[in-house]
Amino acid sequence: MTMTLFSGRASGYYCCSSSSTPSFIQPVKNINNAAAPSRLLLRSSAAATATAFGCFPLRVAVSVVTDEYAYPSPSPSAPGFDNVTRRLILLRHAHSSFTQPALRDHDRPLTSTGQSDAAKVALKLQQLGWMPHLILLSDAARTRETLKIMQESVPTFLDAEVRFIPSFYSIAAMDGQTVGHLQLSVCKHSTDDLLTVMCMGHNRGWEEAASILTGTTVELKTCNAALLEATGKSWEEAFALAGLGGWKLQGIVKPSDGIV
Repeated sequence: MTMTLFSGRASGYYCCSSSSTPSFIQPVKNINNAAAPSRLLLRSSAAATATAFGCFPLRVAVSVVTDEYAYPSPSPSAPGFDNVTRRLILLRHAHSSFTQPALRDHDRPLTSTGQSDAAKVALKLQQLGWMPHLILLSDAARTRETLKIMQESVPTFLDAEVRFIPSFYSIAAMDGQTVGHLQLSVCKHSTDDLLTVMCMGHNRGWEEAASILTGTTVELKTCNAALLEATGKSWEEAFALAGLGGWKLQGIVKPSDGIV
């Protein structure tokens, strides 16, 4: 199958050391506390999990885990560039209110803190160059409001295609189900020229999915965004090649931390 990989919105990355990384990008540790070969062990042991949940196929491969972070670079169209970097942003909605007991959980609005946090995270994603081309999100009131504020704060978010996925609300409460559902949703709604996809939803599913995909213990408090990367000529290939534990966690964007 022939597809255009480097049209308009395609972009790659270059790495910089953690010493020049903004403070709001939080460094992470591999749960195996080992070098690259541990990734091989992690993917092998994850096979049983994939089989149990029917998530997605695994292809065992060794990848290097580093403390480096990816930033935007010119289009990776140089000769010999076989795959393209694909970015997945897993964002938990901003802080929501519990002050109206009569409201359904689905209808809870953001607090003033949540509204402020949504604007801050939008600006930080823009500064990092992690701007989504496609946004998939739960249809709950708090995810809708989070996106609205992000779009108002950074108009570039309006350029992204937006799709509301009602199942994102319910799937997050089901143990072990979110990661496979996210993969299916991303592959279904994206095209191969869309290189950055943001999925916004709820815990516990979102931090569980981030942890399973990266092989790293990930905690996502309200309005925290996990920045994940993998490579592939398509989204399907990126998920297949990375498998469970093979996505690289570039950092976690938090509204509470400033920019150095």
